[in-house]
Amino acid sequence: MNSTILRANALLLLVAFIWGSTFVAQRMGMDHVGPFTFNFVRFLLGALFLAPFAWKALRNPAEISEGTIKFSLMGSLLAGTMLFAGINLQQIGLVSTTAGNAGFITGLYVILVPIIGSAFGMRTRTGVWIGAPLGLAGTYLMSVSDTLSFAAGDGWVLAGAFAWAGHVLVIGWLSPRMKSYLLAFGQTAVCALLSFAAALTLETMRIDDILAAAYPLLFSGVVTTGIAFTLQVIAQKHSPPAHAALIMQLETVFAALAGWILLGEIMTSKGILGAGLILSGMLIAQFWGLAGRVPVESP
Repeated sequence: MNSTILRANALLLLVAFIWGSTFVAQRMGMDHVGPFTFNFVRFLLGALFLAPFAWKALRNPAEISEGTIKFSLMGSLLAGTMLFAGINLQQIGLVSTTAGNAGFITGLYVILVPIIGSAFGMRTRTGVWIGAPLGLAGTYLMSVSDTLSFAAGDGWVLAGAFAWAGHVLVIGWLSPRMKSYLLAFGQTAVCALLSFAAALTLETMRIDDILAAAYPLLFSGVVTTGIAFTLQVIAQKHSPPAHAALIMQLETVFAALAGWILLGEIMTSKGILGAGLILSGMLIAQFWGLAGRVPVESP
C-alpha cells in the first residue's frame, strides 16, 4: 500500500472520528431547533467557512471554462442533493423508529456501496466483500440493544442508507474530476439551500432558538461540515468508495466512545465486540491482498 493511499485512509479515519464526535453536538443542538433548521444553519456555516477556499480555487483563469463551470455546478447539485437526502431521510425516520434500528439500517450503506458500484463498473477486491459484512455485523451489535423489530420509520432510514451509499459513490466519481474545495463548497451550499426550503415549509425558525444552539451549531458547521466533508472529498481522490465506506463506518465506534466520555453512556460488552468487528472488517478490507487502487470507471 503506497503512501498516497495511506494518507487518504488516515484522512478518512479522521473524518470518521469527527463525525462520531458530532453526535453529541447534534443531540445538544436538537434540544433547541428542529432537524431542518439545524441542518440549514450547520451547512450555511460550513459553506461560509469554505467560501474563501472555493474562491481561491477559481482564481486561475486558465483552469476555468464554460464546460468546467457547468460540470462543477451539476456535480455540486448531485452531491449536495445526495447529502441532503441522506441526512434528512434518516432524521425523518427517527421520528417513528428506534435509534438502534436507525443506526443499523444506515450502516447498510457499507454493503450497498460495493453492490451499487459494481453495477457501474467498479471492481471491488475480495477483502471488501469479507470486511463489509463484518462491519455490518459490528454495527448491529453496537446499535441494536435487544432485537431488531421493524417500525414504520425504517423505510425512511433505509432510503437514507441508499442516499448515503450514493453520496460516497458520487464523491468517489467527482473528486478526481473537480477541485476539492469547489466540490466541498458546492455540495455544502446545495444542502444548506435544500434544508432552508424544508425548514421554511415544515418548521418554525426562531433566532432565539438558533442562538441557544450556537455552540453545537458552530462545531457542527465548521468542524463537521466545513472540515470533515472537505477531508472526505480530498481522501476519496485516492481511496475507492467501498474502502472509504468501511473506514467511515468507524464513525459508529467513535460516536459510542464520545457518548461514554462526554455523556457517561455505558458501552456494553456487546458494543465492544461490535466495535472490534467493525475495526476487523476495515483492516481486512485494507490489507487483504494488497494490490493498489483499481480505477473506478465513470458511471
